[in-house]
Amino acid sequence: MDPELPVVRLCVAGMQAEAEGRADAARALFQQAWDSAADDYEACIAAHYLARHQNSPVETLRWNQECLDRADRVADERVAGFYPSLYLNMGHACRQLGRPALARTYFERAAERVAQAPDGQYGDWNRFAIAAGLRETAGALDGSAADAAGAEGVSRSLDGAVDGQVRELLSRWCARGDLMALGLALPAYLGYLGTAADRVRLRSALHMLHAARRLPADEQTELGAVIGSAALR
Repeated sequence: MDPELPVVRLCVAGMQAEAEGRADAARALFQQAWDSAADDYEACIAAHYLARHQNSPVETLRWNQECLDRADRVADERVAGFYPSLYLNMGHACRQLGRPALARTYFERAAERVAQAPDGQYGDWNRFAIAAGLRETAGALDGSAADAAGAEGVSRSLDGAVDGQVRELLSRWCARGDLMALGLALPAYLGYLGTAADRVRLRSALHMLHAARRLPADEQTELGAVIGSAALR
């Protein structure tokens, strides 16, 4: 985004007010950005921030939909990197309204576009949040929708048994403050979106940790079983 755009400057000021706990001032600045938007691109930016300051899930969804609609109208490289976040926000809004199956479809769309998010912490956060949304809505699809998702050849979630084993190991490492183990394995687990690259990344992280032989014997054995599971091949 061009930091010199008036709409962007207003939104930056709104984010500063938000960080300082001045929610009313933040909303007023985001509303001013919306009111002054000169085109769909600027309206898309303002709507994204307005969605954060609504008083009901219905209004949150409405503003997230407005943001997505404006991005679709722009339809060029300026908004390409927005889509992972836009679909993610739609998924969260649908979950808040008790529509998990629809939320799942938006999390799937976000996963399909995640590579377009900017690199760095913002992109990592989007990936982690999308993966969490997919895990939380794993059972939301009806039979026909699940068949359609399977036909596309991508299972977005880890095998249930393997997921449980990994979570148990992560919990133990958290409990004893094993930062090295967590630092290596947690990003690969939190960002798992079911692609072949994601499986390689997770398996490689776990394999490096196993090869270091610094875990207790029982954890070494359990970790070895996870690495050898069919779900990570």
